[in-house]
Amino acid sequence: MAVATVNGLSIAYEVIGSSGRPWVITPGGRFSKDVPGIRPLAEELAAAGNQVVIWDRPNTGASDVCFTGESESAMQADALAGLLTELDLAPAVIIGGSGGSRVSLLTAARHRKVAAGLALWWISGGVHGLMSIGVHYCGGSFEAAWTGGMAAVAALPEWSESLERNPGNRQRILRQDRDEFLATMERWLAVYCPRDDEPVPGLSAADARALDLPTLVFRSGASDRHHRRETTERVAEALPHGRLVEPPWPDTEWNDRRSPAEAARGLFVRWPLLVPQLLAWARESGLD
Repeated sequence: MAVATVNGLSIAYEVIGSSGRPWVITPGGRFSKDVPGIRPLAEELAAAGNQVVIWDRPNTGASDVCFTGESESAMQADALAGLLTELDLAPAVIIGGSGGSRVSLLTAARHRKVAAGLALWWISGGVHGLMSIGVHYCGGSFEAAWTGGMAAVAALPEWSESLERNPGNRQRILRQDRDEFLATMERWLAVYCPRDDEPVPGLSAADARALDLPTLVFRSGASDRHHRRETTERVAEALPHGRLVEPPWPDTEWNDRRSPAEAARGLFVRWPLLVPQLLAWARESGLD
């Protein structure tokens, strides 16, 4: 694992492959680059002649925690753009699923020069989907800070991996001003409120229409209440060069991955199934 300094933050990353078109993969949730499925996806893309970056976003894995920016996703998008620039791996094909799709979109929209193409799947959407992830990401930390201060935030299980893998993160959390932290959590939470003029939180319809780069969007399952099918359809329609395709898994994939029988394997373990479609799209789009 290597570490780069980006926007004053330590960002943990790894580059798989020594030459070829740069790609970067962003997982969802607050999962790190080491969660099952991410490395095999990177290795298969690298075996086809690409350089593939896997990374820990701020607030995940071994990277620094950070509580600035208009939203957590926007802050992470700025960090990704800075990382690609620091590594001299821009423009890259930027891909990701779930929360990683949102970060990927925002990276390209906010820093167009670092993006050669986009591939997205499991895009969060719908009133229930957006409000539930907003509360998931921000609610626990807000309540802990409100009732117990920053020491209570540092004790939350959701931050345990970041504190274990990057011990300096404990002090980064503890030295936050409680009132400013509460304001940040509410600001970040408010971004998830659904808006008719935003295909995804933080990306306006106008900014989506201006995103003139090849984009592959995998349609979400009709059974997926968190990553709504209509959200993927809306995003693909909004992007000038968006292409909507069916994924290589059944309609129930998201629910299957969250079932008790499959949960231990990981949410993203079957992401390598995307590789044939990703590579074919890259060749057709001149990204190989």
